[in-house]
Amino acid sequence: MIETTDFSKSEQYTLSIRLSTDGFSFSVFNPLNDGNFFFYEHDVNKSLSLTANLKQTFRDVEWLKHPFRRVNVIMADKRFTFIPLEFFEDEQAETVFYHNHPRKENETVQYNILQKNNIVVLFGMDKSTCTFLNEQYPNIKFYSQTSPLIEFFATKSRLGNSRKMYAHLCKDAVNIYTYECGRLLLANSFACKEINDQIYYLLYIWKQLGMEQERDELHLTGYLSDKNQLLSELRKFIRQVFIMNPATNIDLQAINLCE
Repeated sequence: MIETTDFSKSEQYTLSIRLSTDGFSFSVFNPLNDGNFFFYEHDVNKSLSLTANLKQTFRDVEWLKHPFRRVNVIMADKRFTFIPLEFFEDEQAETVFYHNHPRKENETVQYNILQKNNIVVLFGMDKSTCTFLNEQYPNIKFYSQTSPLIEFFATKSRLGNSRKMYAHLCKDAVNIYTYECGRLLLANSFACKEINDQIYYLLYIWKQLGMEQERDELHLTGYLSDKNQLLSELRKFIRQVFIMNPATNIDLQAINLCE
């Protein structure tokens, strides 16, 4: 539990922060305590901006003021795109990103280079949020939520010979990642809130990629509002459907793969 964490040793810990419009999530990773993670959730006022909510959170949560060995910030947002590493040019990052997404005011384009998968993830971050967090932590690093998920699922997908689809479910979206023996075939995000819509997108992508009903695998993680209904419906069409362990906060744990 976060309440029992000894923050006098915070300079040995890694702090990871997930930002989303639904709320903020925090993990503290203590490598000296059997590699344990401690999690903390904080609600947001949806009438306030991301930065205003973040400032209020730092006023409310005293232990965030401690220094940490490393600080990661994960942006949970559908505004991301990725390109092969061999085609990436730093000065073209904004051009490529805004070719795929409409421009937003007060936004900065960031990127994560995923060497293991030979791709670069481009994503947008609110400028004032970045400025505020940089002022709190000089050693901070920013990530798209999709970056640690791509790395984590790639490692998992190398087990066995079947193709694997991983679905990270959120309250307002489903993020789909598909692999063949560790090679990323597809990563995309679809806006949807209802279980029936989630099922539709999963089956649609499954069919589009020509995945096999009996042999290939579908793994689910994230916000599972009705796990039984989801599994029951999906297993009518796909034999190998699994809930990942742990089912939640995989991104906050997998972020260490991006170091």
